[in-house]
Amino acid sequence: MIEKEDPVISEEEAAQYDRQIRLWGLDAQKRLRGSRVLLAGLGGLGAEVAKNLILAGVKGLTLLDHEQVSEESCRAQFLVPVTAQGQNRAKASLERAQNLNPMVKVHADPDRIEDKPDDFFLQFDAVCLTGCSRDLMIRVDQLCSKHNIKVFCGDVYGYYGYMFCNLGQAHNYVEEKPKVVKPSGESNDGPKAKKAKVDPNETTMVKKTASFCTLKEALAVDWTSEKAKAGLKRTPVDYFLLQVLLKFRTDKGRDPDPQSFPEDSQLLRQIRDDVLESLSLNSDLLNDDFISYCFSEMSPVCAVVGGVLGQEVVKVRM
Repeated sequence: MIEKEDPVISEEEAAQYDRQIRLWGLDAQKRLRGSRVLLAGLGGLGAEVAKNLILAGVKGLTLLDHEQVSEESCRAQFLVPVTAQGQNRAKASLERAQNLNPMVKVHADPDRIEDKPDDFFLQFDAVCLTGCSRDLMIRVDQLCSKHNIKVFCGDVYGYYGYMFCNLGQAHNYVEEKPKVVKPSGESNDGPKAKKAKVDPNETTMVKKTASFCTLKEALAVDWTSEKAKAGLKRTPVDYFLLQVLLKFRTDKGRDPDPQSFPEDSQLLRQIRDDVLESLSLNSDLLNDDFISYCFSEMSPVCAVVGGVLGQEVVKVRM
């Protein structure tokens, strides 16, 4: 496990993070400044998450990616120079990532994440996985859950993106709510005047505790149970699209490729049918339209999903 230390904000850092400190306070910035984060996958989404974490001011960020820079990754990933094709994607992203904020220690690791031993993940406060296989994400999630390390997963497929987070069984947080004003004394207006009222001009902070399921549990819902059937109409079809895309990645070792659109489209339909059948669901639940918007990484979608994903990592470390 990592050795905990009391982070100190220098005058230079206080000036750098002045706007953030005004927003969420000095103590929160100190906690963020003491955080070590692992980011796996330096595609378009990974670049957005890296940017957000570095600018927020974590202590250290490790960029882990064994893939090489391709022409497609140059279009979706702004951290790699166009002249870096053929180079390792993590190393090629290092210089521009570090230049975003010299106060953050950015490290590039070109190894395969599948080859990393369990101890490797235990040196971090939070782990963010992008572009990883289903089995790997489940393995890392289960490992980190046992050691109270926060886990985040996300991907972008064309117009579609998702994120998952596991913050543990007893995650404490604070929620701002409108203040409820209780009436005092008697009133001539009758019983209605004695009811509590919500004051829209005042708020109060309420402490809450949430429990998160593991990724394995989230993906292994038994849709034949009565409880799951009752909730099926409220479940976005995007959940089942994720199952299809993760199965495609498992079977092919890659994501749907625009250059092989006809073949991959046919394969996606077959995987859709197989996945929904294995879940005891009708294939009509996910119509063929999904195929037209799940190819390649699109920069605007990466920016949106990366913004949300990066923000959630920052929030949990504050």
